Amino acid sequence: MEETKNSPPIQGVVIITLPPPDNPSYGKTITAFTLSDSPTHQQQQEEEPPQQSQPHNQDLNTGVLRASLERSFFFRPKIVFGLLGISLIALSFWSSLTQETLFELRDVEHDLKSSNSSFILPLYPKRGGAWNSRTDVEFKLGRFVDFKPDKFMDQEKIAKSLSAATKLDSSVNFPVRGNIHSEGLYYTYMLVGNPPRPYFLDIDTGSDLMWIQCDAPCTSCAKGAHPLYKPRNVNMIPPKNPYCVEVQENLKSKYCDNCHQCDYEIEYADRSSSVGVLAKDELQLVLANGTGTKPNVVFGCAYDQQGTLLNTLASTDGILGLSRAPISLPSQLASHGLINNVIGHCLRTDTNGGYLFLGNDFVPQWRMSWVPMLNNPFPNLYQAQLMKMNYGGKELRLGSTSYGQGTVVFDSGSTYTYFTDQAYKALISMLEEISSEDLIKDASDTTLPICWRAKFPVRSIEEVRQFFKPLNLQFGSKWRIVFTKLWIPAEGFLTISEKGNVCLGILDGSNVHDGSAIILGDISLRGQLFVYDNVNQKIGWIRSNCERPEKVPSLPSFF
Repeated sequence: MEETKNSPPIQGVVIITLPPPDNPSYGKTITAFTLSDSPTHQQQQEEEPPQQSQPHNQDLNTGVLRASLERSFFFRPKIVFGLLGISLIALSFWSSLTQETLFELRDVEHDLKSSNSSFILPLYPKRGGAWNSRTDVEFKLGRFVDFKPDKFMDQEKIAKSLSAATKLDSSVNFPVRGNIHSEGLYYTYMLVGNPPRPYFLDIDTGSDLMWIQCDAPCTSCAKGAHPLYKPRNVNMIPPKNPYCVEVQENLKSKYCDNCHQCDYEIEYADRSSSVGVLAKDELQLVLANGTGTKPNVVFGCAYDQQGTLLNTLASTDGILGLSRAPISLPSQLASHGLINNVIGHCLRTDTNGGYLFLGNDFVPQWRMSWVPMLNNPFPNLYQAQLMKMNYGGKELRLGSTSYGQGTVVFDSGSTYTYFTDQAYKALISMLEEISSEDLIKDASDTTLPICWRAKFPVRSIEEVRQFFKPLNLQFGSKWRIVFTKLWIPAEGFLTISEKGNVCLGILDGSNVHDGSAIILGDISLRGQLFVYDNVNQKIGWIRSNCERPEKVPSLPSFF
């Protein structure tokens, strides 16, 4: 009894209860108990009239009960605080292991309350001849650049060519079409003008501006899928407009203070370019709940395309910029209060396209893998921190990174995937092991830098996947116990050439950009739903057949 009397008094106990791993939606519970051994209470008891019956037995029972409690589990401070420490460690490990929990427990209530509405668009594959060389492939990552005045059309010439109105009218179910094995990119459609006219636009998470080939007049345009967009004077954006300030932020000096139009030039990483003027028009959209809306949006009226754009726009009319920039279409719709700034795309592994949605209504609440969205080194791009990358069980050195960490950019506007120079060379070295009698290199096939010939014409990647191992990208930070993983199977980095060979769809990024980041293009983004949540600054993915979102019975179709 003397030992327990000398023990330090316990003020209270906090119990943290974790949810079951198979159902994290229950959340964690925190319960606090206050244990009081107040002298005041004892003094009040002593002041009460003493009980006459069985005083000895009552004191004995009270003493036994007190001794029992003080010897009990919760009256041992070292054990209590030890368990609390173990609970905190377990909670940290569990939250890292269940990748989506930390984000979703924090955001699900906010998303349910703040959900406005969403647009879902079908995606379509570009159809046509296969690439004859790797120069026909697109690698976007567009940026606004400084320009020379003589590159731009005189504003009086543009003014004379401006025709009667064409207002924007766009159906908001965005189906996606595109085929990585034919022309590489996926596109959707918009209806622009009054009366509405359709335009096919390549979806590009690596570009800021939505632009359409334009008769202003056009000095260099691709054939396109539809007649050129014809603006009028009231559609022109003046230079002092905030969106014009944004696209001209890289200008070293003012081009024209007295101009009535906003000129811009976009330069893409594949060295193609587009020159035009900013315009504003209505965009008719249909929300997922069936409600129609016609917001005014700013987009590019592009009259001079150069480089690979002249080839790749043979079956489309422009580009749908989906980046984080204020001028991107998702950012503009969010500023109108029509959607939360969330973008999702799902590209099918076959040739039937997929879908694109704007807004957060179609984001799966569970089973998603989430990673934080980085703001640097590319402020407008969707990027995450890469800690480690393996081919099979062997690690690929990232190279061009600090402290062994790298950056991954998710770019739906690029056909293929690009590695840093060191990672690319390490992968090529590991792929030397697959050369055998069944699969040998074919230098005569120039579709891509590395192609292999089998004993038979390859019709499906499944026929040769046993020769290759999957890629495993591990995201996170140095403080995380368990990394978030993105698994890319052989179908995510191999393609089939016209010769029936299998070719490597991963290229050396140092040949086309500065090589400081890994760029995941369409070939590696297929077969999964990717979500870019600009509200909560996170990027997520989940395996999917990409036929349609769970809440949608069928996708709308333009055809």
